[in-house]
Amino acid sequence: MSRRNSSLLVRDIGEQGLLARLQPFCPRDIVGDDAAVIPAPEQGQSLVVTTDVLVDRVHFSDRTTSPQDVGWRAAAANLSDLAAMGASPLGITVGLSVGGDVVVSWVEELYQGLNQCLQQYNVPIVGGDICRSPVVSISITAFGQVFPHRTIRRSVAQVGDAIVVSGVHGISRGGLELLLNPEFGLHLTQTERMSLIHAHQRPQPRLDILPLLENILDSQSSISLAGMDSSDGLADAVVQICRASGVGAVVERTRIPLPLVLNKVVQEVRRQEAGGRRQEAEGRKQKAESRRKESLHGKVFNPLSPVGDFRRDALVSLEQVWDWVLYGGEDFELVLCLPTELAEVLVEQLGEGAAVIGKITTGNEIWLKDSTGTYADEELSLSRGFQHFRCT
Repeated sequence: MSRRNSSLLVRDIGEQGLLARLQPFCPRDIVGDDAAVIPAPEQGQSLVVTTDVLVDRVHFSDRTTSPQDVGWRAAAANLSDLAAMGASPLGITVGLSVGGDVVVSWVEELYQGLNQCLQQYNVPIVGGDICRSPVVSISITAFGQVFPHRTIRRSVAQVGDAIVVSGVHGISRGGLELLLNPEFGLHLTQTERMSLIHAHQRPQPRLDILPLLENILDSQSSISLAGMDSSDGLADAVVQICRASGVGAVVERTRIPLPLVLNKVVQEVRRQEAGGRRQEAEGRKQKAESRRKESLHGKVFNPLSPVGDFRRDALVSLEQVWDWVLYGGEDFELVLCLPTELAEVLVEQLGEGAAVIGKITTGNEIWLKDSTGTYADEELSLSRGFQHFRCT
């Protein structure tokens, strides 16, 4: 939906009119005063607070994201931060900056997307603010609660801990590529293409993991659980945890689960590359035969001679697929560090997509290794993932 057309605009109804239209998205008994009154955390639990800001043309655009999807992603990002701390959500506030020439229905659909995500976890919008701005932005503050001894922190990884991913990586970045370049993945089925797009537009915060962790750690009160979410990429999460904990890591490339749909892309690339090599070999054979005939009979035209170089039509390279997996971001999985025996139990309970991908080591080097020798070992860093204010 376009934000600007001849429909009812924000400036036509003003601040109070817009607030009146947005109030149905919030519980009547909470909103309406100068501040929200929400129940305090249960006895013994700590309050967890997080804030994320989404800005037009930085985090989303009309080209790839509907207003409902913008709302969903805004809520998911904050709920994922709570999950990354081991906290169950209590509520959120929404700060919305918007221009007067934005269509009212665009704002309403934004809030519909927020609620669609929040209602999965019974999380209310408890308040917020709106203001006029030339650039649309959404600032969300989320509140949660967690028992102190169950808080997940980046800084407590221990040497020997196993590194666990709760699910696959790279599909959100693959979905974005498909939205920006529809010719990518023409060999994929419609279902496969939509699964990539859905992963980008409707990511799922992994709050479902918290009860599993509680059960696994129930009798392990002395265990400190390290981790964070992978919203800025899998490599970023591993590096950030190691830096905060003062440790190193070895990640095994062969243990990182590739999403089935991206694995299909990889197989197609390999198939076409093999076909290309066969085509090139046949071309060389035909050229050699033509030269032989030319030497005997003069130049002979062969209508079956290959013309031009082999190309992988609308496909990305294997290196690009791995770049999406390691550095693509916005998959909102959890990356956790815990003792090996507990890690194996967690992976088994999480099921498909979860895996132990490496181990925490001494020192401060963070290596991605490939036991097959297909790829050279490389040191992971923050230089390739998403970072605000990076000079390019």
